[in-house]
Amino acid sequence: MTDPTSGSVDADLLAEPRLVVEPGMAARVSAVAGPVLQGMGYRLVRIKISGESGCTVQIMAERPDGSMQIEDCEAISRALSPVLDVADPIDRPYRLEISSPGIDRPLVRRSDFERYAGHLVKIEMAVAVSGRKRFRGTLGGIEGDVVRLHRDDTPAGEDADIVLVMENIAEARLVLTDELIAESMRRGKAAERELRRNLGLAPPPPPHARKSDPSKSNKPKPKLKPESMRKNAPKNTKQHRLAAERGRRGEIDPTRGD
Repeated sequence: MTDPTSGSVDADLLAEPRLVVEPGMAARVSAVAGPVLQGMGYRLVRIKISGESGCTVQIMAERPDGSMQIEDCEAISRALSPVLDVADPIDRPYRLEISSPGIDRPLVRRSDFERYAGHLVKIEMAVAVSGRKRFRGTLGGIEGDVVRLHRDDTPAGEDADIVLVMENIAEARLVLTDELIAESMRRGKAAERELRRNLGLAPPPPPHARKSDPSKSNKPKPKLKPESMRKNAPKNTKQHRLAAERGRRGEIDPTRGD
């Protein structure tokens, strides 16, 4: 696994606060896990505590660029488990689960809303807007402290464009679409290539992708002259065998002159 903070990672992305945070017991886990993740070069996305398998504490994390590999999850689990054992934010036995945000991920930071502008989202508000709390539509980005949304479920006669105050958002999540899957695959492949390059495992580029040698000419090679072609031509073709047979019979080769 490579260090997620290697290279020119923007420190502001690591320190960027979440707009959507959890209450209660999950908040206590967040207070412990957040600093550990940031110190390792990861960002906390979300914490979810469920009753599965007795009690499961799911911690979503990501690199600053939004990517996440299996090796990252394993490293976080090894580093975070002993810290949680000491801090003891959960009052009962639990199973720790580290995961990536997934394709249809939650949007919890300002940069998330900026990065995924143009994609379909579902947003639930803590405070009702025009008599409703749930909205669905295409994310139009951020202006100041509000999120612009072009609704796809607007009744006839209502304006499809709406602005939502970020601090009043209770939950926001991407909707799985073909476009989102395609972008996620591109991000995943780019992250995998970067990981392999950092580990020295990346294969050499194919011949057509190699940089040309400026000392060599890129002009096409000249075609062989007819003499060279005749010199290198095969000598045991059917035509040659027939000509030899005619020679033995004393016949004249019609392909030759007098």
